[in-house]
Amino acid sequence: MFPSDPDVLIVGAGCAGIAAARELAMRGRTCIVLEGGPRVGGRAFAESASLGLPFDHGASWLHQAGENPLTPLARALGLDLLDHDALRDRRLFAHGRMATAAERQAFAAAEDAFWMAVETAARDGGTDRPAASAAPRGGPWDATVAHWEGSQICAAELARMSLHDFAATALDGPNLILRYGVGGLVARLAEGLPIRLGARVDRLRWGPRGVVAQGTFGAVAARAAIVTASTGVLAAGGIAFDPPLPGPTAAAIHALPLGLLTKVAFRADHPDAPGLPPFASLRRAVAGDGDRPMSWISRLFGDPLMVAFCGGARAWEMAGDAALAEAEARAEAALVFGSRAAAALGRATVTRWAEDPLFRGAYSHAVPGAQGARRVLAAPLADGRLHFAGEACHPRFAATVAGAWLSGVEAARGVP
Repeated sequence: MFPSDPDVLIVGAGCAGIAAARELAMRGRTCIVLEGGPRVGGRAFAESASLGLPFDHGASWLHQAGENPLTPLARALGLDLLDHDALRDRRLFAHGRMATAAERQAFAAAEDAFWMAVETAARDGGTDRPAASAAPRGGPWDATVAHWEGSQICAAELARMSLHDFAATALDGPNLILRYGVGGLVARLAEGLPIRLGARVDRLRWGPRGVVAQGTFGAVAARAAIVTASTGVLAAGGIAFDPPLPGPTAAAIHALPLGLLTKVAFRADHPDAPGLPPFASLRRAVAGDGDRPMSWISRLFGDPLMVAFCGGARAWEMAGDAALAEAEARAEAALVFGSRAAAALGRATVTRWAEDPLFRGAYSHAVPGAQGARRVLAAPLADGRLHFAGEACHPRFAATVAGAWLSGVEAARGVP
């Protein structure tokens, strides 16, 4: 199964690594994928063991599905794809109750005004600045929109993000969901590839003559390498490069930190559990300074499962403490649905992306002033002998499986 003298060594069996391996195979090139963990998929991971129902711990939607490279791949496998936007019952909780139709319309208008302001500011061509500087302020819904678009969608506060990168990577629908999750799709796409699990790369020697990866598995040499480890792992020195990476590449890694989005999923079988219908989503309005609400997705595919989402600084504060994350999600449920409904939520599972040394976060954002960092990180080194790939490398579909996949394909095509 594993070639003895591979053309390419791929570090990581997430979306980018799987895409690169498939592309190389189509081009008649040999490769080995070294994956440090016990499974494939990276930050696209779905399982049913913890709650008895499919649950996507990481990537959950195929965003902008008409341009997403995984959409046709899922259809070719015969997988059912549902447009969540068409099915979603969008609800808003504000002022201690569910919002009225007029309030929902006002909130939607505030969202439109937010994006108009951001896009106008990003077109100015001037010096990059924090995305928060372009956001409208003072309106009754502005703080909620900023919290939603930053912490809850991008996994980081707008003040931490580059305005130009934020605008360039904004996504549209349709947003498709799969019965067995995005993680289930990615696992299917990895079938038959030369993937070696439990093979964590600690050191990579690289240069114009080729590469050598070293770890507890020993050493593997190849003509080139594609490294798909997250920027969280790379910034923490999870892989030692010999020689050290060039200054611009190292700077780009640190300019693309990972944010954090934590999910707390609950069984919701009890008749007293919150009564949101299947496919519904709920946002809670920001109630004042320092308030950082969670949001909810209810009963995808009719399953008795409710998922709370918590992003940004609040998620980092709970990192490493699953009991605290579950308790805070239950408190959020009590605030929105009432104490009786919250008490009726069953057993829970909490995602652990922050503390996992193979990831160290959820997905990337560019810091202010670093709007060009993604292209710098994706630029090949040593005459194409070393490539980086992953969601952080894609200037349009960053933070998504689409961006990871496309960057993996591009890296594979660039190998000499």
